[in-house]
Amino acid sequence: MKKVIGIVLASTACLAAFAQSGTNSPYSQFGLGTLSEQSSGFNRGMNGLGLGFHEGNQVNYLNPASYSRLDSLTFLFDAGLSLHLTNFAENGVRRNAKNANIEYVVAGFKVGKRLGFSFGLIPFTNVGYDYSSTNTLTSTSGNTTLTNTYNGTGSLRQAYLGAGWEPIKGLAVGANVSYMWGDIDRKFVNSYSDASVNTLTQQFTADIRTFKLDFGAQYTAKLSAQENVTLGVTFSPAHKIGGHPELKKILTNSQTSVSDTTSYGGGFDLSLPNTFGVGVMWSHNDKLKLGADYTLQQWANVQFPTFETVSGSSTFALRDNQFSDRHKITLGGEYCPSAFSRKFFNRIHYRAGVSYATPYIKVNGNDGPTEISASVGFGVPIINVFNNRSFLNVSAQWAHSSAKNFISENVFRISVGLTFNELWFSKWKLE
Repeated sequence: MKKVIGIVLASTACLAAFAQSGTNSPYSQFGLGTLSEQSSGFNRGMNGLGLGFHEGNQVNYLNPASYSRLDSLTFLFDAGLSLHLTNFAENGVRRNAKNANIEYVVAGFKVGKRLGFSFGLIPFTNVGYDYSSTNTLTSTSGNTTLTNTYNGTGSLRQAYLGAGWEPIKGLAVGANVSYMWGDIDRKFVNSYSDASVNTLTQQFTADIRTFKLDFGAQYTAKLSAQENVTLGVTFSPAHKIGGHPELKKILTNSQTSVSDTTSYGGGFDLSLPNTFGVGVMWSHNDKLKLGADYTLQQWANVQFPTFETVSGSSTFALRDNQFSDRHKITLGGEYCPSAFSRKFFNRIHYRAGVSYATPYIKVNGNDGPTEISASVGFGVPIINVFNNRSFLNVSAQWAHSSAKNFISENVFRISVGLTFNELWFSKWKLE
């Protein structure tokens, strides 16, 4: 019990670093931000594959039904971080950016023959951008420089508690209950070199504190003595998440620095969409695993606030047609020649995966960037005098996001996850 309490305290201590933004993308200025990669170290080697993953040596929070398969003798603790290197390109101009952050901290353990539990901290969205554009305006009185500055920060995170239960052999069900929190702050400043022209500042803020539910089920069928296949399904219901988004328009006299502020909104809630997932995983002799996942997020049904001025009347209100449904397909697999071999390279888990995802955001009424990505990874067993259950999961991912007439992004991401899998609950016999 002391070790469990220690893990909880260590996880809590990570909150400050965990809350940092994990993106530099200008596309995070739309909607709730850039959707995070909700997967742990071993999933990332397969590019996020996991809805049909039903094994006992990793915490697979993509489908809570998988907790029922956790090893009854061990306590799993998994933490991961990542380094992002991003190249932005538009009209022949290129820029680079980098950042690093703690991605997730999760744990899992078995409490009965068919019941497993998990808890942890995982990401949901990220907001992080800072850029500007400059134009020269020509008039009879001379040239004036117009500068538009855009910056934003924030993130949404989840602290979850989940359970997975196998009521009958082969069929497992599970659920995660999460507390979601985070702040989103966005600012746009319109300023001029001519001191006689006022500066306009727009500030968008939202403070989200809410709960989230995720449900999952898995069914494993034995095809032969060496082969089995697992079908997994997940569902997250749509619901309001609060936030009370507010927009402030601040007009500042550049000569006197006197400001006039008008506030809009603050009396309505943001929302999350229905999310559906289905995945399949085929296993041969517990050495080769191949799978496919498909997820659908029904963002098209979600409203989001925008500012509009019609016939001299300005409103900041929830409106339709701000998002599109997001579809994502992932293919991947894992191969381990021999988990108990004396040869080191035969014990390594070799992983790879590819994905294609459509955008959920719209930019000026047009679809945002589609994304294609690919990853490779390795699960390296950590050998000590007690066991070889713990793993160092390392993966490299390339992701390309692009949309017609908009910025394209190439992201190279290195992820490192450490899974501690120790025999905390085994009984030692002395002779």
